[in-house]
Amino acid sequence: MRLQGSQTSVESWRTVLFDLDGTLADTVDLILRSFRHTMETHLGEAPPDALWLETIGRPLRDSLRVFARSPEEVLRMTETYVTFQRARHDDLVGHYRGVPELLEGLAGAGIPMAVVTSKRREMALRTLDRCGLLPYFEHVVGADEVERGKPHPEPVHLAMTRLGVSAGPEVLFVGDSVFDMRAGRAAGVSTGAALWGPIDREVLAVENPDHWLGRPLDVLDLVWPSRTAPSGP
Repeated sequence: MRLQGSQTSVESWRTVLFDLDGTLADTVDLILRSFRHTMETHLGEAPPDALWLETIGRPLRDSLRVFARSPEEVLRMTETYVTFQRARHDDLVGHYRGVPELLEGLAGAGIPMAVVTSKRREMALRTLDRCGLLPYFEHVVGADEVERGKPHPEPVHLAMTRLGVSAGPEVLFVGDSVFDMRAGRAAGVSTGAALWGPIDREVLAVENPDHWLGRPLDVLDLVWPSRTAPSGP
């Protein structure tokens, strides 16, 4: 089911860009465990998970600055977080239900795709590989490949440059965070809010996304509104 009608004609979609964490890959458990471990190590206790969820979608160091007491502590926290994440990664990540079918459908329609993530490229590739999604993406833009991460539009622009497409409403950026919505809007593309991720609809509504997407396969409804959707939630 498509939760909001497309404002773009179905014949005109040229490209679909995806955030990774909370959009293609279910990494929320890993993210929260890494956060708790880092905060307990450096601060003695972990703040509420909700405070960390508010930062999801930004580069790691930008998020950790909210909690660190000095620039030096940001660096130490980053090292702790990354070390824990690397050790636990493969046991705690997987793709969301419907994502492989979504990507297969878009690939079959010949629609170019890319990933735009706030993860470093190395870990983004590892996550995609662990989830079995890497073959769908020739282009992955990581946080370490740009000077300014999301919500700045630079990562979205870089993905479009690599795909050889220009900005416009016929390019769709699907993400689960306010930072994805802001980056997409600033880049001049359509935005799709992924409601299967960890961020509540009420939080995303402030950003007025172009499309509300209740499940991954809803993205295909923007391409083929009359298609017969697979059964299941």
